[in-house]
Amino acid sequence: MPVELPKPIADYVAANARLDVDAMLEPFTADAVFLDNGKLFEGHDQLRGLFEEEVIAAKAIFTPDAIRREDDQVVVEGPAHGDFPGSPIRFTYRFTLEGDAVKALEVTL
Repeated sequence: MPVELPKPIADYVAANARLDVDAMLEPFTADAVFLDNGKLFEGHDQLRGLFEEEVIAAKAIFTPDAIRREDDQVVVEGPAHGDFPGSPIRFTYRFTLEGDAVKALEVTL
């Protein structure tokens, strides 16, 4: 059963499923911060590089199956599958929203 996601998160997940970099960037604020397993990326230029090198190249598609709120974050969990060792791997995405946009995202195993 699909989980009900806030719009900016749903937009990101849908764009990721299409492997569409431009659409993946749209839900993020211009100065968004993305912490990917300890590596920090800031702003659309760095996020684009991350998405192109780590997501698109590996055809990594995240499929959320659980959601909860923790303080000011929306925590989404689920597997990602693609052309990478260990696929599928379960990830936890911690989104911080600002209005209808993603201000920060932390991804961990």
